[in-house]
Amino acid sequence: MKRGQDVIRILMVCLGNICRSPMAEFVMKDMIEKEHLGDRFYVASAATSTEEIGNPVHRGTREKLKEYGISTAGKHAVQLSRKDYDQYNYLIGMEQRNVTNMLRILGGDPEGKVKRLLDFSPHPRDIADPWYTGDFDRTYDDVYEGCKALLTFILEQENERNYR
Repeated sequence: MKRGQDVIRILMVCLGNICRSPMAEFVMKDMIEKEHLGDRFYVASAATSTEEIGNPVHRGTREKLKEYGISTAGKHAVQLSRKDYDQYNYLIGMEQRNVTNMLRILGGDPEGKVKRLLDFSPHPRDIADPWYTGDFDRTYDDVYEGCKALLTFILEQENERNYR
């Protein structure tokens, strides 16, 4: 990638911003750092609801990420807002219900920035909410698959742009 390009901004979104979207945020940040691409990306997460605003990351997500040496220290739930549409290149929901709520909050998606995380994988599907399932292992596996696929997609898009 060329130096001086704009930072690629990704916003991960779920219902409460305490389980799936912070998991996706921190898994993606970890992948990006391991690829030495930290200066090229900005990754954050947000909620579609107001229920958990200000709360820290759920214990199940913190414990699962700790197994991989990933910290969520300092993260507190924030809500998605209409202005986020102009601030991010990718607005990524964890399930279709998130996407529906995102489109309502954002006022639409004229640039095609809103997708589900696993839409980038070979097996598009929703990521189940571990708040309800209690299965943080399955959520981690799905989030990891989606983040890997999203990062691959973005890097391929960047390479195409650079070689035109």
